[in-house]
Amino acid sequence: MKKFFGILFVGILSLFIGCSKNTDKSKVIKVGATPQPHAEILENIKPLLKSQGYDLIIVPFSDYVTPNLALSDGSIDANFFQHLPYLEKFNKDKNLDLVSLGNVNLEPLSIYSNKIRNISELKDGDIITLPNDPSNLARALILLDSLGVIKLKDSKNLLSGVQDIVQNPKKIKFLPLEAAILPKNYTEKNIAAAIINGNYALQNKLQDPIAKEGMNSPYANVVAIKKGREGELKLQALINALQSQESRKFIESKYQGAVVPAF
Repeated sequence: MKKFFGILFVGILSLFIGCSKNTDKSKVIKVGATPQPHAEILENIKPLLKSQGYDLIIVPFSDYVTPNLALSDGSIDANFFQHLPYLEKFNKDKNLDLVSLGNVNLEPLSIYSNKIRNISELKDGDIITLPNDPSNLARALILLDSLGVIKLKDSKNLLSGVQDIVQNPKKIKFLPLEAAILPKNYTEKNIAAAIINGNYALQNKLQDPIAKEGMNSPYANVVAIKKGREGELKLQALINALQSQESRKFIESKYQGAVVPAF
């Protein structure tokens, strides 16, 4: 009996040691991401990272708040879903210390409608829905300014709000909503158009926007990490893989302009 338990103990100990070796934290990269296009772009670089000895684990998120909270509390090593203006505003609002490791892609903010085919067809008093978080709301207003729908006090202010509109000749009404639900209700009877983030447009298979951002947009999506971890080898491997030629080719081929490389 003693011999049996001795053998059993050695077996369990060997299994534990083996598992410990296989779960070396320095070789595991946990990245939080929204499903499209971010998780897809990450999925594409898994083989590249694997060839360098790293296991990439993608942790899915469906909103714009919890990925930064998870990053701050150490649940994940990095996240990939947001642009720099959003990250900077989130840091300020939540007193966090997250930083960008580098740009990866741009998802042009676009305007969708099933009521009109051109932005010039907007009528007096029409309702436009747009994201309600401050950075993306400003981004939407800057887009409308560039299209001549409104005029902002400062079209380069990345935190402009509705209160910064100085001209609104058609008296357009703005209805800020959570970004994730914008694709679900833009076809409602009282809504003339909706300004929708690229990842949610992709997830909901929206096509043929009536207008969208130009490629000079400052809203490239970044990989975010906790400040102080910039020099970690596994995080450097992550950003290098995301900014590789393999990644560029995948983005250009997969999304055909709906998402573009920003590196």
